[in-house]
Amino acid sequence: MIILDNEDILVERRARPAGHRLSLLNRIYIERGTKEDWEVLHELHYKADKTGIGPRYWRCMLDGQVIGVGVMTVPKMLLSGRNEAMKYMRPNVNGRDTRLVNRTRAMWLNAQACTNSRLVLDTMYRGAGIAYRMQNLMMRMTGCRFVEFQSSMSKFNPFAAKAGMRFTKPKRSANYAKGLAFFQRWFTSMPMDYVGIKEEIDAMSPAVQKKCVAEMRKFYYTCSSMEKSGDNRANGTSRVDGMEVGYLLKSLQQLVLASPLYGIFENPDHGVELPARLPLFAFDNQSLTEPLDLARAREQMSTIPAPKLTDIPEDEDEPDDETD
Repeated sequence: MIILDNEDILVERRARPAGHRLSLLNRIYIERGTKEDWEVLHELHYKADKTGIGPRYWRCMLDGQVIGVGVMTVPKMLLSGRNEAMKYMRPNVNGRDTRLVNRTRAMWLNAQACTNSRLVLDTMYRGAGIAYRMQNLMMRMTGCRFVEFQSSMSKFNPFAAKAGMRFTKPKRSANYAKGLAFFQRWFTSMPMDYVGIKEEIDAMSPAVQKKCVAEMRKFYYTCSSMEKSGDNRANGTSRVDGMEVGYLLKSLQQLVLASPLYGIFENPDHGVELPARLPLFAFDNQSLTEPLDLARAREQMSTIPAPKLTDIPEDEDEPDDETD
């Protein structure tokens, strides 16, 4: 099928042969990475500015080149999606929770679970089945019993479901209705139009701009549970008061408009010591709920050229002070 044909360009869509796979797949492997690997590709991610607390990195390698990076972080203590998927983890049922119960819940989560907070693939290699294979393998390699995932993009791109994530039903933000009313009060641009709203703020008189930004900070802090929990609970309004206006606007849009799906993966390799390096094709050796076929994975890995010793990263488990 010819999509576009003019003096400058010819674009064709050709039928893919049945059973065809990218020939490079059998040369790709997954291993632990570092923050430097994330810095290589992080600008291709829509949340490029920061990662979560306690990041651990995995990288996808092809012929010595980093083509994908995944980030695992410690789990958040409060998630509505988790309350639906794991009903016995719901906090303060019937008002019976004590300090001991809350502390034990947090210790159990930290010991048993982690969060897949970032996954980015070089644009040159997208659409070839790499992302969901990579996600499945690095979730297995964490050693955690459960891996959680929150993503608005999963409503449109099902790669995480292919990787084994099971999702709760999507729902709108609890702040959706009053958030729309707030945007309509202050701006003529659509609530999701970051550029348009930012231009309106910049064009305001100093007095009106000061009042508008103050109201944005007040609304965001009042409605954001994240700003009043975890490490942020001791900050009061100081963190929000110090936000740059553009970042504040992004945070406000996220608060009002985002409806991320909550997904959870139960690791069939929990408690098993896996190799430090796995071939991408190890994903295809078993079903999503079965332990890895390690003998087959080692055989496949032996056909991939061994990395140089200087390419092997040291573990990086230092905590990060920032949250999403």
